[in-house]
Amino acid sequence: MRDAEEFDALYAACAGRIVGHVYALTGNRSEAEDAVAEAFMRAWQRWHTVRESDSPEAWVRAVASRAAVSSWRKTFNRIRAHHRAAVDQSVPGLSEDHVALIQALQRLSANERRAVVLHHLNDLSVAEVAAEMRAPVGTVKTYLARGRRAMAGLLTEVNQEGSSHA
Repeated sequence: MRDAEEFDALYAACAGRIVGHVYALTGNRSEAEDAVAEAFMRAWQRWHTVRESDSPEAWVRAVASRAAVSSWRKTFNRIRAHHRAAVDQSVPGLSEDHVALIQALQRLSANERRAVVLHHLNDLSVAEVAAEMRAPVGTVKTYLARGRRAMAGLLTEVNQEGSSHA
């Protein structure tokens, strides 16, 4: 019974944050929810190991991120295999700023995107990001600097395009 209570407490404490994290990585809420559900299922199957880890939340977040990336790769390969010329970039119900942010994040390298999302959207310290990414702090700082610089340019372009249409 203690296992179920601990697991339920972990889920209640961090499921929403992890869905937000994966959504920021993928830009698709339903894919994020599916990936997080899969990650929690795997965590439950390995609960005795997961609960002893330094951060069960980080374990679940990493598994969910990998599941989402795997799903994204499958989708991308399917699209490429079908030679689709264009992908609908509109997301109903989201503000233009939100869509611009997600599109800018998608144009970063996987490591830059992960570092930016963990640090700026999940409020993890640089040291915590480094631990989760299993990378040196200096490397994470480089990912963050490059990611911010790229996003600033991308979001400035979007802002300038938007103001020229007004």
